Amino acid sequence: MPTSRDEILASTTPIEIGSATHVGRVRSNNEDSYKVVPAHRLFVLSDGIGGQANGEVASAMAVETIVTHCLELPTAPSNNNGDDPQPGISDKANHLVKAAYLANRAILGASINDPRFQGMGATLVAAWIDGHRLSLVHVGDSRAYLFREGDLVSLTSDHTLVAEQVRNGLLTVEQAQTNPLRRILIRALGAREEVEIDILEHELRAGDVLLLCTDGLTGMVSESQITDVLCHARDAQSAADRLIASANEHGGEDNTTVILVRIGTSAGQNGL
Repeated sequence: MPTSRDEILASTTPIEIGSATHVGRVRSNNEDSYKVVPAHRLFVLSDGIGGQANGEVASAMAVETIVTHCLELPTAPSNNNGDDPQPGISDKANHLVKAAYLANRAILGASINDPRFQGMGATLVAAWIDGHRLSLVHVGDSRAYLFREGDLVSLTSDHTLVAEQVRNGLLTVEQAQTNPLRRILIRALGAREEVEIDILEHELRAGDVLLLCTDGLTGMVSESQITDVLCHARDAQSAADRLIASANEHGGEDNTTVILVRIGTSAGQNGL
């Protein structure tokens, strides 16, 4: 028999949310955007590309497009070619995918039609929780992690030049961490007419913590340090605040945004 921690979550399972963003210690403007919609268990985060107002516009467009589309709950979600919904994934995953394609077109269209926004783009990580099922879409180098029973596991793979070189065996993980090209993206919303969207669905358990974050966190704070914060935080909001503070303590070279979602509200043996 499974333990209560292993039981499939019901749709009424409570969640605890923490979120925070900070401009950092180097930049003058915050190009990150995010939104949490607790009533619908929808969480969206984006890091803008393009500098100054351009990045802010792109990330805001990404977030607003995703949220607006998903909350409209269209009855016939389709992929970027207007075909039938993709098989093998849930309705919510299909809605997220469609929303990501719409965001890509919106950002690209603004970039083409308005010279002020030329070259702008955005990363995306968006999560939708339906009972026990996590549906996730991802583009770029913003990340999603699952923290379970003291272990932190990455759910996404960075779409960067350096990460691709690591996957192909051309660089080691250690070399990638200091490579000057580590922030160059090979995929982003708004970069071209068609974009490949990573889709993941995962079964959650009571006590799991979902972490969404921009590279302002992961560029400054190691995964072991993130794990330590999550192990010792008293609740989701204090964990979010501590992660932001840690990024700034380690240099704060970029904007940093985090969203934490804990499944169930009672703290466990390992912190959150």
